[in-house]
Amino acid sequence: MAVDDRPDPISEMAPNEAINEAHSAAATHKRVNAWQQPGPACLDFRSDTMTTPTASMLEAIMYTTLQDDVMVEDPTTNNLESYIAELAGHEAALLVMSGTMGNQVALRTHLTAPPHSVLCDIRSHIYNYEAGGVSSLSSAMILPIRPRNGHHLTLEDVKEHAIVSSDVHACPTRVISLENTLDGMIMPLAEVRRIAEFARAHDIKLHLDGARIWEAVAANAASLPDYCTLFDSVSMCFSKGLGAPIGSIIVGSKPYIAHARRIRKMIGGGTRQAGVISAAARVAVDEGFGHGPNGEGGNLRASHARARNVAEMWTSRGGKLANPTETNMVWLDLAREGISATEFARLAAEEGLKAFSGRLVVHYQITDEAVERLGRVMDAVLRRGRERETGVADGETTDGVNNSNGNGERYGSKESK
Repeated sequence: MAVDDRPDPISEMAPNEAINEAHSAAATHKRVNAWQQPGPACLDFRSDTMTTPTASMLEAIMYTTLQDDVMVEDPTTNNLESYIAELAGHEAALLVMSGTMGNQVALRTHLTAPPHSVLCDIRSHIYNYEAGGVSSLSSAMILPIRPRNGHHLTLEDVKEHAIVSSDVHACPTRVISLENTLDGMIMPLAEVRRIAEFARAHDIKLHLDGARIWEAVAANAASLPDYCTLFDSVSMCFSKGLGAPIGSIIVGSKPYIAHARRIRKMIGGGTRQAGVISAAARVAVDEGFGHGPNGEGGNLRASHARARNVAEMWTSRGGKLANPTETNMVWLDLAREGISATEFARLAAEEGLKAFSGRLVVHYQITDEAVERLGRVMDAVLRRGRERETGVADGETTDGVNNSNGNGERYGSKESK
């Protein structure tokens, strides 16, 4: 069978000289301490994965313990796991290398006897951005559901699509996987409670992709244990908005985490001197999220305020938003202006900014200067949009790019659905 070896769409986002030159100018090539802030992330709106580790994280790494985590002997890692488990209201926790590993280990631990299916939002990370891991590692069928309200899954969505039949032809739903936040939008606690009650009644496990659950809590949606205790497992990321160099964590019951530790080892996630990871992760939680279950004193709330300011900059100029701004993501409706994601990335690069599309992630290291430059990009986009109002078909730009939805996917790697 022929192999499709066409370039990944991400690599096609910035092929021209203007973007390359602007990105080169925006980056630093001087011999400086890369751990000092602001770093290169200060002009990067592509994702909160672009946040860079801080000098305080480096200091924590310098003074960490260097024992073996596979043998469960590293004090720094054990302390981090105990702290996060307590913070989230669970019995135990397990350090993993990434958000994807966290989700895949969590789901594989739940899914022990095929046939089984996992119900999730059609926009979810486990369906779109984990390289088919649920099918490959857990031999599970995914049931991707489009929420009827366009915002979050409801109990009615779940009831309509969950497979609870004893029919031998059916693939029973064993896990419901929710995501919070999803596209920067918060799933209401009340709806999670309704779905959790349904799941318990049908002996279905409930998993949360909580890579950005910190953001929901920082937006005062609920406390961390309010959300996390409703789930059998939760994965949370240290390296997105919190800025750690690497790492995520899974929380759950003690027996569940014990089995998850075996699954982590099976897929190559066992780490020896894990203190260099967990030390920085603990600083990331304390500085980024804050101290306590409500995110007291962390950096995330200020980034939410900046995101609201960015949204207001756009709407005050006459632009429309594709999604509400509830945390740190701002979704510019580029399709309305007849601007493709590629063209928007080009305009941003001319200002020394990095962007995939109309999905702007305003993490805590974004600076006032970046927001000021973004305002000039907005002016250019809206000016071009006005110029194209006549003589151009809906969903098409003058460069021939079909743009019926020009906001791009969350990582710029897929067409929006």
